[in-house]
Amino acid sequence: MQMNTIFETLFDSALLDPRLEWMNPPSRWAVDVKESVLVVEPDTETDFWQRTHYGFRADNGSFLHLTLEGDFRMHTRVRLQPRHRYDQAGLMVRISPDCWIKTSVEHETEQPSVVGAVVTNFAYSDWSTQEFHGEAVEFQITRTGADYVVQWREAGSKWLQLRMCHLHEDHSRSPVLGGLYACCPKRSGFVAKFEHLAVHTGAGA
Repeated sequence: MQMNTIFETLFDSALLDPRLEWMNPPSRWAVDVKESVLVVEPDTETDFWQRTHYGFRADNGSFLHLTLEGDFRMHTRVRLQPRHRYDQAGLMVRISPDCWIKTSVEHETEQPSVVGAVVTNFAYSDWSTQEFHGEAVEFQITRTGADYVVQWREAGSKWLQLRMCHLHEDHSRSPVLGGLYACCPKRSGFVAKFEHLAVHTGAGA
């Protein structure tokens, strides 16, 4: 089966694709046409998390999304300039405040940073991680029905599975929101540069 592109932006125009919308837009963001990147500087004390272990609830991270239906494979590459603990940027799929997936690098200051996936069902989040030592990373989320596979890789390497999961509010391939996200749970100053956002359907999706 042929892979079909249903959405792709390379951030080579000053205007965002009109299908993209911000949830909680950051105070500072721009498309750098010369570098062909979306530059995002998340606001202070922003995050996506629900209850588990830490007890708090946060749903104020910046999320640039479009509406997606059916099976798909969503992909991005992001370069990171973190400053504070838990600075993070990557991909997100969202159904509601109580049901979503995010995958990103989360910065650590006194130990190796981690690439991770957070899956939230019934308003409780969990978190799986692997060590990460780079500055640029690619993420991929594949949807099949209500099931999802989260993968990551550094440039030139093979895809590594980070998570396989189910979203319990995802019914019969209903529409979901998918796209790019970034947060600064501690303090602002973090810069993330997204090189593209692409969504495909077809082989392997």
